Amino acid sequence: MQILLIEDTESIIKGLVYSFEHNEETLIVKTTLKEARTFLETHPPLDLIILDITLPDGNGLSFFESTIKHLQIPTIFLTADDEEDTIVKGLTMGAEDYITKPFSTKELMARVHKVLLRNQKQSRITIQDISLDLDKMIFYKKEEKIELTPLELKLLHFLFMNLNKVVYRTTLLDKVWEWTGNYVDDHTITVYFKRIRQKIKTDIIKTIKGIGYRIDEE
Repeated sequence: MQILLIEDTESIIKGLVYSFEHNEETLIVKTTLKEARTFLETHPPLDLIILDITLPDGNGLSFFESTIKHLQIPTIFLTADDEEDTIVKGLTMGAEDYITKPFSTKELMARVHKVLLRNQKQSRITIQDISLDLDKMIFYKKEEKIELTPLELKLLHFLFMNLNKVVYRTTLLDKVWEWTGNYVDDHTITVYFKRIRQKIKTDIIKTIKGIGYRIDEE
């Protein structure tokens, strides 16, 4: 899987290169539109482009319209401009998503993987007899909907978005705080996953003792 980052801010480049390498994914970096144009002319199609709107030698929106759009490469815009008109213009032109600076690397990674899944025509992720409909945000056991509370849904979804990776208990505690604004302790996380397991009735959630949880692809 190859992803092209067109960005000139060194701190953003370093952070994203580290994150993608950590996930064993290839991130190609170009810091100007001229470099990016040359690269796109001489290399095979990419899986995704992450494109800064403001670059030293031009505007990312114009570059998308003139160069990327006809290549039909899914694109996520990075922008320091959170004006609604700019965001709407980018999406109307055909971009898959946008994220405003400053941003969380974890959030960008999640959006990248969601776009990649969507463009691989995978509207569902299935592990054994449990599937997640990405468009509807609904879990099914075979074809029967699993009734989960909003927080249970988010916890299970988070594991599905991190397949084959351990999700640390500390990360989950932070996520619950982010989603609800409520502090929960380590025991509460254990209780939530006990309830989720009871509802899905399939042994796909592995407990990594003292560390966290993981769901593996078959």
